[in-house]
Amino acid sequence: MTPLEVLARSKALWNRDRLDLGSDEILAQLLDRGSLDDWRALYALARTEPALRARIVALATRVPMYLPHFWLAAMAALGETVDHAAVPRDDGMGA
Repeated sequence: MTPLEVLARSKALWNRDRLDLGSDEILAQLLDRGSLDDWRALYALARTEPALRARIVALATRVPMYLPHFWLAAMAALGETVDHAAVPRDDGMGA
């Protein structure tokens, strides 16, 4: 199964009709609520897509989520410049 096929079947997209990686809302939902398989698929895509890496870094530094440092470290491993101190505080509203 391709990374896009994995993501299209993600349970994190329970409230979406389809996968649209061009949507920051959907990407943030996958980053925050995705499964390990979803995250592996995102990482696989990010390895070859610099624009996706940049969007992941941007989301991890401006949207409160459970694992922002994980995503920043993953993107740094792929060559992105990240500021680990720029992570927003989680307001506890996530479940």
